[in-house]
Order: sequence, then structure tokens, then C-alpha cells
Amino acid sequence: MKILIICSKAFYDNIEPIKAKLEEMGHTIELPNSYYEPDAEKKSWNLGEKEHAEFKARMFRMSKERIATMDAVLTLNFDKNGKKNYIGGATFIELYEAFMENKKIFLYNDIPEGMLFDEISGFSPIVINGNLDLVK
Repeated sequence: MKILIICSKAFYDNIEPIKAKLEEMGHTIELPNSYYEPDAEKKSWNLGEKEHAEFKARMFRMSKERIATMDAVLTLNFDKNGKKNYIGGATFIELYEAFMENKKIFLYNDIPEGMLFDEISGFSPIVINGNLDLVK
């Protein structure tokens, strides 16, 4: 299966062992848009508000295009800044795109409590609770 990993930049350090295990299982893994340049967003802010908005728009379009070519997305949703199973705004948009493209949606941990719980539940994600063997 061809899988795009999506997550907050705060979780990029967690990606490599998960990617390696999934590849060992025979999956083809694609990494988040800014994985190889995690400071790209910060650099866009330094150029100004307009440039940052343009950067975000490019990332959203890129995500939409990439998701269309995948079989599934795997959302890494760990704890961040006291928020359990954090899913940020950009990752939520990617979940929505995956849902609209009828892709399998895997969540590494449970759906986070909060204002987007109902919406994420509506995407019918497969919660694997860290068990990568469930990604199939």
C-alpha cells in the first residue's frame, strides 16, 4: 500500500522508525510535505504575511495532489503541549482531503478530544493505537 504520513512538524522525530517498520512490511511510504525542510514555514513568516499565506496555500495544494495518488494516510497524533493525541489544523485538512478522496485513514492514537472530535469521527478512521500491524 502507498501511504502518506501526515502529522505536526513537532512529531517529525518519530517518523523514521515508523517509516522503517512500514517499509519492512512492504508498504511504500511518502513523508510530509516539509519533512526535508522543516523550517520552510518559519522562513515564509520571515518574508511577510503575504508570503506565508502563499506558502500555506502551496502546501495545501501539494497535499491534495499527493493524497490523490495514495492508498492511505497515516496520521501520527502524539501528545503536544499538554494536548493528548494532537491533530493540528493543517493535518485536519489533510484528513479531510483523504476522506474526500475515499482513502483509508489510519490514526496512530485515539481521536483527540475537543472541538474536532465529531468531524474526525465522521472520517471513520482506523485507530491503530501504535500497532503498525493493523495498517493493511
